[in-house]
Parts: sequence; structure tokens; C-alpha cells
Amino acid sequence: MSDTNNKNAPLSDEELEELVAASDSGARNPAGPVGKLIAGVALFWAAFQLWIASPLPYTAIGRIIPVLNDTQTRSLHLAIAIFLAFMAYPAFKNSSRTRIPIYDWVLGITGALCAGFAFYAYETLANTGAQGLPETYQLVMAGAGMLILLEAARRALGPALAVVAMIFLVYVFFGSESFIPDVIRWKGASFSKAMSHMWLTTEGVFGIALGVSASFVFLFVLFGSLLDKAGAGNYFIQIAFSLLGHLRGGPAKAAVVGSAMTGLISGSSIANVVTTGTFTIPLMKRVGFTSEQAGSVEVASSVNGQIMPPVMGAAAFLMVEYIGIPYVDVIKHAFLPAVVSYIALLYIVHLEALKKGMKALPKPVQQTKTFLGQLLSTFIGFAVFGALCFGIYYGIGWMRDLFGENASIILTVSTLAIYVGMVAMAARAPDLAMDDPKSEIVKLPVYDDIKGTGLHYILPIIVLVWFLMVERKSPGLSAFWASSLLIIILLTQKPLKVFFRKSGDIAAAFKSGFDDLISGMIAGSRNMIGIGVATAAAGIIVGTVTLTGVGQVMAELVEFISGGNLILMLMCVGVISLILGMGLPTTANYIVVSSLMAAVVVELGAQSGLIVPLIAVHMFVFYFGIMADVTPPVGLASFAAAAVSGGDPIRTGFTAFFYSLRTVALPFLFIFNTDLLLINVGWIDGIFIFIVATIAMLLFAAGTQGYFFARSRKWESALLILIAFTLFRPGFFLDYVQPPFVTSAPTQLEEVVGKAPVGSDIRIVISGPDFDTGLVKDVTVVLPVTAEGDGATRMSNVGLTTFPEGDVVKLDEPFPGTPYFETLGGFDFYMDEPVEIKSVQTAAERMPKQIFYIPSLLLLGLVIMLQRRRQMQPAF
Repeated sequence: MSDTNNKNAPLSDEELEELVAASDSGARNPAGPVGKLIAGVALFWAAFQLWIASPLPYTAIGRIIPVLNDTQTRSLHLAIAIFLAFMAYPAFKNSSRTRIPIYDWVLGITGALCAGFAFYAYETLANTGAQGLPETYQLVMAGAGMLILLEAARRALGPALAVVAMIFLVYVFFGSESFIPDVIRWKGASFSKAMSHMWLTTEGVFGIALGVSASFVFLFVLFGSLLDKAGAGNYFIQIAFSLLGHLRGGPAKAAVVGSAMTGLISGSSIANVVTTGTFTIPLMKRVGFTSEQAGSVEVASSVNGQIMPPVMGAAAFLMVEYIGIPYVDVIKHAFLPAVVSYIALLYIVHLEALKKGMKALPKPVQQTKTFLGQLLSTFIGFAVFGALCFGIYYGIGWMRDLFGENASIILTVSTLAIYVGMVAMAARAPDLAMDDPKSEIVKLPVYDDIKGTGLHYILPIIVLVWFLMVERKSPGLSAFWASSLLIIILLTQKPLKVFFRKSGDIAAAFKSGFDDLISGMIAGSRNMIGIGVATAAAGIIVGTVTLTGVGQVMAELVEFISGGNLILMLMCVGVISLILGMGLPTTANYIVVSSLMAAVVVELGAQSGLIVPLIAVHMFVFYFGIMADVTPPVGLASFAAAAVSGGDPIRTGFTAFFYSLRTVALPFLFIFNTDLLLINVGWIDGIFIFIVATIAMLLFAAGTQGYFFARSRKWESALLILIAFTLFRPGFFLDYVQPPFVTSAPTQLEEVVGKAPVGSDIRIVISGPDFDTGLVKDVTVVLPVTAEGDGATRMSNVGLTTFPEGDVVKLDEPFPGTPYFETLGGFDFYMDEPVEIKSVQTAAERMPKQIFYIPSLLLLGLVIMLQRRRQMQPAF
């Protein structure tokens, strides 16, 4: 639909703010004492989360207030979230936005009391309900709390999560009834058993997901809110426009880069769309993008902000708990796909600009450097910065050796001195302000003029990354120190600028900074309402899975539908994620699907001979979950972008999905090529993988967009996609030429294990009866060789005991606590049919898989040669 016949009018700034509030922080904002009460509770929530994340409770200062355990923290966290949900989110669309009815007060306070029971009566609960001996009033409180939580979820997140949770609850109570299909029927549960499991223990609502929300997620959401309130979001957007705005299709490229940088601090795709889209979408339309295309570029780039470390919504922190790996490893695994995806989106935008023959916005007359000069200057700056980081890293080690405990004080003072110096640099230029993108003349910012005005915003990010990556502190403590620096910045940056400029009122500037701090803390708390309620409501679904065992049944159902084919199963999991994600927020969708399907994909992969790391499956689920924000008919980010652009939301969603095909393809690729997740990959290999993956994704983008150097013919697009696939997974073709493994007989197991060099892996195919069905299945496990010794010693060290009987090598059940106890827990070791070693596989010596890069690059050269003959305009 073109702009000439488009009947949808873009929303005003006030309407857009209300749209974001309605989806992220609550549309109701009453004035007067009630408004101050809500703000006070939100402010208390932020202060409470900062307190428990800090080291203060464990010092002399904290002795006044008792240290809370995890259950008490989760309890108070949910109590505040439920109360604010009823205060901030009206019951219906036509409900008052300025007045809170009495029933909302009753529901909010009652829900807070039910959720906060473990906080104010922890010892009572620990000796009764948590032990499976609930008292009557506790069951009544649990039942009321469940209903109120579901209503809070409906208000804050829409009906989908509440409906899905209620379906699971119906299954808990009525799972034994005749109307339940035989395949999923179970014995059912009493009200007492269900409520104890769901509300009075940490198996349901107060489980891992809510714990992650209380421990980590809040601090990162607060960090993002404070950073945005300080002015970092505007600075990032202006930097992006100063570098890219004057290029062909520049506003769209700036939207991608600006959204990527904003995604570093924002976990909300809708807020990201509106924050950057109000400026980028009108400018994209001005240079030739239709309303739908402009909105789609913004949606694709903003939604991808959720896959950009370090925040990643809440999924990164949930992966830490579900998989049991350090947060730093999650960031490492997520980094390459996210960066490659954003680079590809930049290229897609560039191709769209070429197809339409778009013109660039006027280059600033004050710009003294070319684009390449700006990039070179920026690169040199980063190189100098990197050298400083290395110097600081080794300098800090030297300082700690020299000054001991006093080194922390010296480092703190040095950081503050650097901050003051950066603010002095920023004070030399006027404060940044966005031009009106709808005005007749748009003046792009001059890079040389603005690059120094916001460098101090990068300092808290450096502190965050330093504590996470170098100091290896917990995510919560790292976010606390970064947020503490942000609090200092908010309080002092305006007074310092007044001081350095020698003009203005320092007291008024300090008051303005204090107001920004309070506003940022309140905004951070309000942004957490939906996440807190979502993680709690998703806990109902997780609790149902652990109580009823329905996860195994659903796994068998998906396995039956897929016929045991891993590709088909992955497609089923992707479709389930998309369907659930159309109504569930990304976090809840990830919790539900990963709880049901992650282990199943790993198990089926093992049965197919493919060892799939658990992190790869969780990333797969997460990627498809965020796509639901794009996908019609519900894609909320697409509707938000259409509200800004005035375009059709359904067409915007479909176009955005087409732009996001790379995000759909990546999960399948890193399931079969875990190098993309940098699993067991060194620095040199990592750089090489990054370069190859980037080239491959650019070719994939060119193939799907139908344009490379010129408009592509269909067979050229197919060739480009084939070349991209070869670069991504050259081992696929090598497996057909040379087998990847040498197979030995089971009786040679000890000999093979004994001869294997340290650091190598041995694959053992195990066959035996399934514990649930009794049917014989095969599972492939990996035995890493980590120490010297003969085969028997190496196997006993990991708990594998075999009993050779002729040509058959039987396997005994591993002892609990040994590495393979859970892996082989799906076998029934006590049936007549034995569990036995079926074959032993070692890596075969074969040509490097990269040999297939040669024919793919030759094909690429052919496509380039053919397209250059038809090229009508420069490629860049």
C-alpha cells in the first residue's frame, strides 16, 4: 500500500508514548497521592533490587537489615510486581487511565499478600507447605494467588499467557478424565497437591524463572533505563546518523546501527521500535522507502536487539540457570550470530536502496572527513582504546600486587577522574538534540562535532563488561556496579557541564539530574512489571511439566510427528515457538518451549548420531521466540512500527519477516555447525569463522533479496544461497565424500579408548530398551579423553562399566553423580533385553572441510562476472 492511498495515519508522539506504556510499563498513570504512591512503590522496588545485588547486606552496614534468602527475595519481587500490575494496567481498553477502581486495590493488595507470604512468614512456610504439609489457609492463599497472578498476566501481557497457563492447570486437575486423550492422560492431582507444588514450593511459580527475574534481569533492565535516561540512546542514534545518514539508503542503515546499539541496553523490541523509529522511519520514507518497508527495517533491526548481548531480554540469564554455564559463556556463544545478523541486515537495506535507485540525504557541509576517513578515525580510536584496555588490564594486576586492598580505591578514583575528563570534553559542545525528521530540511549531525559529547555513556558499559568478562563477577553484582556509576553520572553530569561551561545554575542542574535519576528508577521498575509477572506465570507451565511428566509425552508426540527426523523436529519446535510467541512475551515463550522441547532435541540428535550442545538448542528456541514479535497476525513490534509509519501492520509484519529470514536460517545452521556459537573455538579460528560466516550471510541476503550487483535471475539466487550454505557448512558435502568416523567393533572399545590421544573424543553408540516404552533405541555419547591411562582406567574414571560376552559388550547402569548417569537415564537396564555397546567411532583422517570453499568461490566468481555485465549502477 503506497503512501498516496494509505488510510492509516501515523500516531502522534503522545499516542506513541501511550502505546509503549500500554505494552511495556502500563497505560495507567494517575496523578495526585495515588500516582505518588505508585511511583514510591516502584522506586522502593528499584532500591530493594539494588540493595540485594550489592555487597552491602554482607557488611557492617547491612547488619541492621537481615539478609534475605532466595525464596524471600522472589516472594517480595513477585508481590511488588503483582501490586504494580493492578495499579498500572487497567482491566479493559476502555477503563480509566487516571483513576484506580476499588476492585483493583483489593486485587493488588490481596495478590501482594499472597505472593509475599514467604517473605513475611518464611519459617512457617518452610515447616509446613514447603514440606508438603500445607495448612488450610495456605491452600486458600495459594489458590487466590494463582487466580490473581493469571489476571495480572492477562492485563500486563495480553490473554495468551493466562490462557495457556489455565489450560495447563486444567490438565493438572482433570488429567485423569475420559475427555483427555489416552496419550497424555495421567492420574490427576488434588487441590492440595497442586497448590503445594505450584505456589508453596520452588517447583512452580517461585521457580528458577522468577529467581532469574529477581536476581539478574531487574538490574539489567534498570541499567538500560538509567542509561537511556542519561541520554545514551539519543547519543547512539546521532552517532549512527552522523556515520551513515548521508549514504545511499542512509537513514535505514542508521536505523539498523542505532537499533543495534540501543539493543545493548534495551530488552524491549517495542520500545526499541518507537524510540529509534520516530526519527528513522520518516527519514527512510523521505529517501524512497514505502511506509511498510520503512517500518519493516525498523522492526527487523529492533527485534534483533534482543539477540544482542549483554542484555538479550531475560533469556541470557535464564540460560545460565537452565544450562548451568557461566554468563560469560552465554555472551560468547550469542555474540557472533548477533553481529553477523546485523551486518546482513545492513546489507539488505543497502540492496533495497540499490533496487530503488535511492538518493542520499545531503551530506553535512561541515563534514571535513569522507565516510572512509570517519571509519578509519573510528577504527584508530577503537585500536587505541583496545591498547589502553590491555594496558589497564596488566596495570591493574600490577597495582593489586603493589597496593593490595587499597587498589580498589585507587581504581575507583581513577574511573571517576576519567569520567570527569569525559564530561569536560562533552561540555565543549552543546547538548545533543534531534532535528525534526518531518521538517523540510534535515541537518544530519556532524560526526566530528558529536563524537565526544557522549563518551562518558560508554564508561558504565565498559564497567559492566569488565566485571563480567575480566573480574568474572556474577551478572547481578556486575550490573550493580555499572548501575552505581550510572547513578553518579545522572546526578553529576549536568552540574559538571554547568561548571565547565561557566554558565547556568549548578543547584538547578543537580536537581534536574536528581529528577532524571528518580524518573529512570521508576521507569526501570515499571518496565519490569511484565517480565516479573511473565516469569511467574510461566512457572505454572513449568510446574505442570515437572508434576505431571507431560513434557515427555509432548516430546514423544513431536518425535512421532517428525518421524524421528531431526530436521523435521527442529521445524516443529520452530513452529511451536512462533505460535506460542504470537501471544506470549519472548521470555515466557522461551521458558515454555525450552522446558518442553530442549532436552528432546538433544536426545533425538543423540539417537541420530548428532551431538547437539544444549546451548545450541536453547539459542534455537530463543531465536524463534523473538520472531513472534515480527510475525503476523499478532507481531506487536510490527504494529508499533506501523503506528509510527502509518503503514499497514500486516504487510509491515510480512515484509519484516522476509527481511528477517537470516534470523530464521541461523538457528538451523548453528545446530549443525556449532562453530558459529564459538563452542571450543580459539581466537584465531574464531576470527576466521566470523569472516566466513559474514560473507556467507551477505550472500544469503543477496540470494533472498534477488539482487547482488544487478537484479538476479532465479538460478543466480539459488546459486548464491547454495554458496552461502557451503560456506556455512562445508562439512555437509565432505561427509558424502569421506566418512567422518572410523567405526570399530564393540569388543575393541577398551583398546580404542586406551590408544586415543589426550584431548581427543570417542563416540560410543549405545543400544538398549527405552525406559518408558520398552522399545530398543540407539543413543550416541561422547567420551572425552582427558587423562593418561589404559582403556579400562579411562572408562572407570567416568563411570562406564562393561561386561563382554562374546561379540556382545553389555553396559552396566552408571552410578548417580557420574557424567553419564543422566545421559543414559532413558535406558531400562533391568529388562531382559540388555543395554549394549553397538559401535565405537573415532574421528577419521580426511581432507579439510574448507576444501569445498574452492568450488563455491568459483561459482561465486561466475555469478559476479555475469551480473557485472548487467550492472547499471555502482554496488556501493
